[in-house]
Amino acid sequence: MNRFTTDVHHEQVGNLGLITLNRPKALNALSLDMVRELTDILLRWQADISVIAVAIRGSNKEGAFGAFCAGGDIRYFHQAALAGDASLEDFFTEEYALNHLIHSYGKPYIAFMDGIVMGGGMGLSQGAALRIVTERTQMAMPETQIGLFPDVGGGYFLSRCKGAMGEYLALSGQLLKGAESLAVGLADVMCESSALASLWQGMSQHSFATGEAVLTWLREQTLTATTSYQTLPAWSNEHIHTVFTLPTVAQMVVALQTLAQQDGADTWAAQTLATLRHKSPLMLNVTLQQIRRGRSLSLADDLRMERDLVRHCFHTAHLSRSGKTSETVEGIRALAVDKDRTPRWLPATIQEVTPEMVEPFFDSPWPAWAHPLGYLT
Repeated sequence: MNRFTTDVHHEQVGNLGLITLNRPKALNALSLDMVRELTDILLRWQADISVIAVAIRGSNKEGAFGAFCAGGDIRYFHQAALAGDASLEDFFTEEYALNHLIHSYGKPYIAFMDGIVMGGGMGLSQGAALRIVTERTQMAMPETQIGLFPDVGGGYFLSRCKGAMGEYLALSGQLLKGAESLAVGLADVMCESSALASLWQGMSQHSFATGEAVLTWLREQTLTATTSYQTLPAWSNEHIHTVFTLPTVAQMVVALQTLAQQDGADTWAAQTLATLRHKSPLMLNVTLQQIRRGRSLSLADDLRMERDLVRHCFHTAHLSRSGKTSETVEGIRALAVDKDRTPRWLPATIQEVTPEMVEPFFDSPWPAWAHPLGYLT
């Protein structure tokens, strides 16, 4: 049976469940209704023995593919925070629960990540049994740019990248092209974007006995492109480990300053330094702690931690800030509402951030028995 809604299309073709995100004007940014629809679909298909695997893709104005998901709807975050809309709490609770469902899904879940894959799009894809990218993939976790942190399980999957790559990606928001996402371990196989439609159609028309057979077939079909595109990112260098294993963001900045003075203004160090200085100093420090704590946490515990963090992002009582004065609301205002790109961060510099500002972000506002994600295991 096929059932379609405005922003999420889904259908069962043979023994495959197929999902298309269909909010192209917003680059498939997630709304609460989309989160709920996706959760409902996945739960029903998980219980349906006639469905052996699930695949998800995005869409653009021309049709399928071309944009996977640009994240959560940050304009909604801004409006809801200013209005005191309680649905904002529901959004993060239910989105994180959806992320957990994807990571623990009982059947192969396959993500076709063409085009933009950011924020919430990473939450929809990083738990997949097979993560497919193309040469058009643009992947990132840029949340510190809007005074947030790389959520949707970012503390879990970024911290499991090799070496200090997780810290680097989380703090810098570095954009990854398709092959680069393979190299850092955030994708599994590659497909030419021009071949996506035939791959999706071929998968739909093929007869598979098991979900694992679907995965095997897709790996075979993408083997040539995956092998030919294997390459390290141009920006990858030994300094990433040296700098981003340092204990604090302030020490990282000093190290980058030293490297920039040695190597010049157009180097990786100078560019990374400029990038960090444009982001929220407070949330850079919170993010560093998130990634390092997440490295030793289960996914469920990481998502509970992130749920605590996001509550504090909008209601930072220990800093006597909430609503329009929070880092997150101010960051969204500067990037997506007024678009002046001049956020007024508080504190204004990395050197001004103290542990007393950072540590309370990790104190849960709920007792363990009342935590909204307390049931996750």
